[in-house]
Amino acid sequence: MLSFRTAGESHGQALIALVEGLPAHLIIDFEFIDHELKRRQGGYGRGGRMKIERDQVRFLSGVRHGKTLGSPIAMMIENRDWSNWEQIMSVREVAGDSGDKRRVTRPRPGHTDLAGSLKFNHTDARNILERSSARETAARVAAGALAKVFLRTFGIEVLSHTTAIGSVRVPDDFLVSWPQLEAIRDDDVVRCVLPDVAQKMVREIENAQKDGDTIGGTFEVVALGVPTGLGSHTAWDGRLDGRLAQAIMSVNAVKAVELGQGVRVAYNRGSVSHDEIAYDAQQRRFYRLTNRAGGMEGGISNGEEIRVVGYLKPIPTLKKALRSVDMISKEPFLAQHERSDTCTVPAAGVISESMVAHVLANAFLEKFGGDSITETKRNYEAYLRQLRDYPEG
Repeated sequence: MLSFRTAGESHGQALIALVEGLPAHLIIDFEFIDHELKRRQGGYGRGGRMKIERDQVRFLSGVRHGKTLGSPIAMMIENRDWSNWEQIMSVREVAGDSGDKRRVTRPRPGHTDLAGSLKFNHTDARNILERSSARETAARVAAGALAKVFLRTFGIEVLSHTTAIGSVRVPDDFLVSWPQLEAIRDDDVVRCVLPDVAQKMVREIENAQKDGDTIGGTFEVVALGVPTGLGSHTAWDGRLDGRLAQAIMSVNAVKAVELGQGVRVAYNRGSVSHDEIAYDAQQRRFYRLTNRAGGMEGGISNGEEIRVVGYLKPIPTLKKALRSVDMISKEPFLAQHERSDTCTVPAAGVISESMVAHVLANAFLEKFGGDSITETKRNYEAYLRQLRDYPEG
């Protein structure tokens, strides 16, 4: 159904996103998409690269006069830093030794440098790290922004917030509300909705910067307005919870994913782990009295908010270099340092919003189909009537 692929290197000419499967006649919000890219670039503790780039999407195909055509959508994000890397990252062979500048033979622990070089038989880890770089996620956010535009047509919204940076975290029993998520501003540097906790998070980042170190944390993605019935229990790869977990795990530096209160309930008894069911006769809908399951049961959305938590490790590019071994000489060295961030937790939340939006949009189209938005709306509205009239007769 809905799919996307990205292409491009961190210091190459551009990033490309190719999106397939969106219905025709979807109105594109160009300003919203560019704003999503701006949100990804924000956050306290980001490195110098974010001061260079001013990410904007250029649509190359699949859109005409502001609406989707139903054909593949190609988007491009230029890398402004390319001007400093033209010889090093040239697609054609270059004369002399200019192409060997910034060669990387000392792999960084925790990065893809060594495993990727061995897999692809490269002797310069730059051939690996340029694609493994989180710069690729700008293209993901562009693709995810299209999914968000689609979901908004059906009243579904996706946002995130930071729940921990290092040892500083929101209280265990804190449950963020949707108005709190909407109130997060672009200048909220750690994207935490609790001001006192946010100040402590900033200090935690500053302490890591002073030590030449990096720091991780956690974020939560929340989706509002998701109907009952997305995903399926009938096949392992159709389960919505599994698809969301895989999508979040694919984000750079994410090492664990939690759905709802999945970690906490693992240590509780069943009597305090599940969500009791009630019925609203006026709204003619079933609902849960709590949402420990994170809006999914048995791989199917249950009508409550989708809640997914990502656990981000400290990124592995350190000024305080760790021990490594040169790939060519096999001699021990301190790992090379590439320009990097201190903390990327707020940005990871925004990136993960895009991944959640893509999975939900894909599951939505999987269930309701439609070659045009009109057809998809018609199918969806008929399904909502079916839910309200359950059981029929």
